[in-house]
Amino acid sequence: MITETSAVTFRQNLGEMLNRVQYRHDSVIINKDGKPVAALVDARLFERIRRMQDRFEALCQRIEAGYASVPEPEGMEEIQAAMELERQPANATTDKS
Repeated sequence: MITETSAVTFRQNLGEMLNRVQYRHDSVIINKDGKPVAALVDARLFERIRRMQDRFEALCQRIEAGYASVPEPEGMEEIQAAMELERQPANATTDKS
């Protein structure tokens, strides 16, 4: 479960919030001035997020290396064309409904 709370309430109830995260594996979104500024998550979830981020960054580096010799406008055109091609089946399915 994801709970949202203000920074003031979070500070006042830190022990309870830590227990929710540790024992119930909940997450807490901390808002300041009505905007989310931080999240308190279970350590296992955080580690999983870090691993995913590392894999995402490695993938981005591989893509950058693969397109290093391609001029940016040409690369962007290729990406746009691939996105449009990928979206076509979804649009065709929607149109049939």
